[in-house]
Amino acid sequence: MAEIKVPELAESITEGTIAKWLKNIGEPIEKGDYLVELETDKVNIEIISDYSGTIQEQKFGEGDTVKVGETIAIVDESGASAAAPALEKQEPANVPIQQNEKAAPEATPVISGEVQSKPESPSLGTNEQKQQRPIASPAARKLAREKGLNLNDVPTSDPLGRVRKQDVSSYKPENNNSSQSNETTNNQESTKPIIRERMSRRRQTIAKRLVEVQQTAAMLTTFNEVDMTSIMDLRKRRKDKFFEENEVRLGFMSFFTKAVVAALRKFPYLNAEIQGDELLIKQFYDIGVAVAAEDGLVVPVVRDAERKSFAEIESDISQLAEKARTNKLSLKDLQGGTFTITNGGVFGSLLSTPILNGPQVGILGMHKIQLRPVAIDKDRMENRPMMYIALSYDHRIVDGKEAVSFLAKVKELLEDPENLLLEG
Repeated sequence: MAEIKVPELAESITEGTIAKWLKNIGEPIEKGDYLVELETDKVNIEIISDYSGTIQEQKFGEGDTVKVGETIAIVDESGASAAAPALEKQEPANVPIQQNEKAAPEATPVISGEVQSKPESPSLGTNEQKQQRPIASPAARKLAREKGLNLNDVPTSDPLGRVRKQDVSSYKPENNNSSQSNETTNNQESTKPIIRERMSRRRQTIAKRLVEVQQTAAMLTTFNEVDMTSIMDLRKRRKDKFFEENEVRLGFMSFFTKAVVAALRKFPYLNAEIQGDELLIKQFYDIGVAVAAEDGLVVPVVRDAERKSFAEIESDISQLAEKARTNKLSLKDLQGGTFTITNGGVFGSLLSTPILNGPQVGILGMHKIQLRPVAIDKDRMENRPMMYIALSYDHRIVDGKEAVSFLAKVKELLEDPENLLLEG
């Protein structure tokens, strides 16, 4: 028998969540075949088998948390068929903890109502038999956890009594009018429809890190607005030829990336981070670009932005965004980054205060372009395409003067694209 263990993933990643088993119990597997998809804090990773044989056992189900180095599957290298059913794995019943026994930690939260009794014996009655943990596929167990259901209550048409994912999906529990609570409010709330959904590992990590940033950084935001007339005119004139020559469209992100790099050169503390009692001032410009993926916001990085042309930046951003949408980002795509740009304007946001992407000390927020009346001089008003921009920064190392001056420099460069080409 050979053990499949969770390999070393990255320096900052010590555990993950089993998102999907790609091989089932009893299936043959070859060395190098993909075995399981693991969801980590940053990306999903497919783990391969180092052995050939038959999947004898899956130690964890979908939705369970596993640590680096932990055994997740057993492979029978002799090729013998597994004794367990091909698609399901019967798990032993949980035994109630005695007063003097110490409970072992579980990989996943215990669902209310699923505390199990001792294994059944032939003499057990019907009520006692129902307390036995049912046979269920990993996918069914995961869905039941997310919906807050007790698998003992889920009926199944499977002749062997196995609970499948479709059984859980179609099951609609009846409202329990005999609530043990004497409070009328609680009784009313228990009859109202709710959806209980387990947070993905990525969403949990995003939540944790955003709170950490707000608790550890002295975060402040300053605002300005940009007249986008010149950039929009330039794009209108050059977009067709730009696409013909580079096979990528000329968007706004390359202008903002170039403006940010030029401004960071003049205000280097915004391209730094705090390490203990020292400042690490970076003399390279790896710009993170926030992308909204299905599982949450990710920030892939455009490397060496100061050395790249507009076309190269647009191409990098397009490729990274596509990888984010198709869940193909690698850890390398997400690691590092010295400064971040986020564009809430694509969703219609007019103004916001972006949260820092720690350990970075600066993030620029773009917003919706909106026609607004602008005073040209004392006598004239014109409707101009205007965008509010926001800079959130860590006040521990960046003073207000620097932050305001940085944002003013970005505005100046964007409103004069020719100057941007020279300085960027």
